[in-house]
Amino acid sequence: MTISAAFVLYAVIWFLTLFVILPLNLKTQNDIGTVSSGTPPSAPVNPHIKNKMFWTTVITTILWCPVCSIIIFEVITITDLNFYGKLR
Repeated sequence: MTISAAFVLYAVIWFLTLFVILPLNLKTQNDIGTVSSGTPPSAPVNPHIKNKMFWTTVITTILWCPVCSIIIFEVITITDLNFYGKLR
């Protein structure tokens, strides 16, 4: 695995984790009961973006290390995933 592949893998896992974490513990303006004019009722009141990005980075690092080690030490190779005999 090259360094650029490791960075791309980290970025993909980071964004997937972020999209899972973003809707968690979200309070909308409709839930609170104070809808500002010009905004939809589903707009978040306080999305806690800084906290969510921190936890996204922590969880991504925990997930990324085993995935990289599986790829580097070839625990699972492409031939293990060749179920139909169509891969090289």
